[in-house]
Amino acid sequence: MLGKYENFPVNIHFLETFSSTLNSKQLQQKVIQTLKELNRKPFHFEEITIPTIPNSEVIFEFGIAEDECFNFLDDQETNRALNILRSEQILSLDFFCVIRYYKNEPQKRVALKFDYYIFKISFIAKMVEFQIFHKQGPRYIAPEELVTMITDRINKAANKRVLDKNVQENAEF
Repeated sequence: MLGKYENFPVNIHFLETFSSTLNSKQLQQKVIQTLKELNRKPFHFEEITIPTIPNSEVIFEFGIAEDECFNFLDDQETNRALNILRSEQILSLDFFCVIRYYKNEPQKRVALKFDYYIFKISFIAKMVEFQIFHKQGPRYIAPEELVTMITDRINKAANKRVLDKNVQENAEF
């Protein structure tokens, strides 16, 4: 089933909830389109968070779950997911995220260790919940920074604030 990862971890590392001005279907579409746009786009570390590695670059790769695997969100997979969302009611979407880090040296770009995250976004009425699991890696970008980056990009893509934090319900485990 698209959007459902059969082996989603029971223990999560970070949980954050938001209120939304969009209905679930509209927000799900925005999420998928935003993650697709972020795929393989290079960012200066400073654009995401306070850099732990000076003069470095960050690249995100997102995949959407389907049963026991994840499909990279390219044009074809994004269109497929959006078509399924138009016809089906989906309460949550699971994603995989690889964060690649590179140190920019004078003559070359040096690959560093990567972070691997699995996350679930649940859509309940006008509420959205992010559950983040850090699978492995140096955690140069923390789970809360990943959520902030994604939600900021969704708000920016919508040309208005569609997600607002529910501060009292955020937790790190």
